[in-house]
Amino acid sequence: MEKHANGRGILASQYFLYFGTMGMHLPFFNLYCYQLGFSGFQIGTLSGMRSVTLIVFSLFWSVLADRLHARRRIYIGCNFISAAAWGLFLMTTDFWWMLAITVLYGIFYAPLIAFLEAFAMEVLGRNKQRYGRMRMWGSIAFIIIVLILGRIIDEYGVKIILALILAGSWLQALVALGFPKTRAERPHPGGGNWRHLLNHQVGVFLACAFLMLLSHGAYYNFFSIHLAELNYDSFFIGVAWAVAVAAEILAMLFSERLFRRFRYETVLLVSFAAAVIRWFGLWEAESMVAILALQLLHAVTYGAFHMASVLHIDSLAPDDAKTLGQAVNNAVTYGLGLMAGFFLSGALYKTLGAQGLFALSGVAALVGGLIFAAYERFRSRHPDGGELKIPDSRRS
Repeated sequence: MEKHANGRGILASQYFLYFGTMGMHLPFFNLYCYQLGFSGFQIGTLSGMRSVTLIVFSLFWSVLADRLHARRRIYIGCNFISAAAWGLFLMTTDFWWMLAITVLYGIFYAPLIAFLEAFAMEVLGRNKQRYGRMRMWGSIAFIIIVLILGRIIDEYGVKIILALILAGSWLQALVALGFPKTRAERPHPGGGNWRHLLNHQVGVFLACAFLMLLSHGAYYNFFSIHLAELNYDSFFIGVAWAVAVAAEILAMLFSERLFRRFRYETVLLVSFAAAVIRWFGLWEAESMVAILALQLLHAVTYGAFHMASVLHIDSLAPDDAKTLGQAVNNAVTYGLGLMAGFFLSGALYKTLGAQGLFALSGVAALVGGLIFAAYERFRSRHPDGGELKIPDSRRS
């Protein structure tokens, strides 16, 4: 019992530090690049290459972790090496050097979130519906950082995020040393069953989730820049991000109740619908009230969608491929989906502007939601359609 409590404490601290540093990077790193004079295509390329490394190396490290039963050792090593690599950003403002550093950093940063999700599923055990309460610590860190950082940037300039991210990354690496060993560190009899991930249900889900994250590409790439072009200052930019994450925290706080009442698939469908409303809303919104109101939908488009995705893929993955299952989910969605969204929005930004990109995001979310709804309707009519049978104790 004490070991599990220690594991939950370290896990909560890792979520806090991981998303705390993300709260510095996500809203403001592209703004930093923008102030360096990088073009929309260059900004999209940096973001896209980060996603490329996430796709390739999260899978590489996860397969290695499952085969060698070395998830903890690889997680700690990647934390330290990625923290060291980030320090190189302090030494240059040249686009090509920054692109090379992005790749180097991404190689070792790539598996961290997938490993955290796999750790969470194992530490929580039969209480997986409480995942949102654990993951909530990451969102709390994010909201604290974006609220504080906006004022700091107005005072000292956006470049200060480089040093702050470096400090946060090293702190996360040091705290990771306290992770206890889990079952993933011990050999599983009989070898892996990764082929069980190759079925229609997983394939359709990943394809639709890809479209969902593709629709977020313009938001993550150009939302801060869009607000700056509307003449909002760094403090309001931080507030806008903070409102979204505050809504996300509420969703995670009530996640246990949410997933006891609704199927994962139902939550995913509602998330697609909310994304359509959010992106088409940002297509038109320019007032402070409208922008902040639309940011509240982040509770569903990210918070509920992310939790349902992690729990859904965990229910489909065999016991000895849980790390790989989370890595595949992250690679296809936060890797491939965001990469496509980053590159596409970067290439089209000059032509369409941020508002036009938000309209395209609405279309992508709509297509993903329609495909997922159609497939779920098909499955309800053909329950024995060749899918892997998974115990369904998670449903009420």
